[in-house]
Amino acid sequence: MSDAPLYTALVDVAHGRAGSARSADGVLDITLAAPKELGGDGAGTNPEQLFAAGFAACFLSSVAAVGRRRRLELGELSGRGEVDLHRGDGGGFRLGVRLTVAAPQADATALRDAVAEAEQVCPYAAAVRGNIPVDVRIES
Repeated sequence: MSDAPLYTALVDVAHGRAGSARSADGVLDITLAAPKELGGDGAGTNPEQLFAAGFAACFLSSVAAVGRRRRLELGELSGRGEVDLHRGDGGGFRLGVRLTVAAPQADATALRDAVAEAEQVCPYAAAVRGNIPVDVRIES
């Protein structure tokens, strides 16, 4: 097995939550701002929104890949990512994640099986496993 990356995302960030982020290829070029709930002006996106989008997109792609590999008829997939920021012990912070997967045309059992397997193959799920709570829900 090769340890060479298949892809590397390169993003430069300036000034943390109250700054900007730009990918090396220029496709991502956004203003960052703390949400109003954290004392910011909310005039840009924040790391939790970016993580929710990335995790949900990756997870849905993993469900679809499992479906293709197992020849399951899942139909059109959609979903939602929710990331909670909590105050942690010792003055730090911690995250919690909820993912919702919807596939109205899919057989319920096939979808449950694909989601369960996706939890094992999704790189985001693997990265956070045992570190933060992740609640995956299926919506019919």
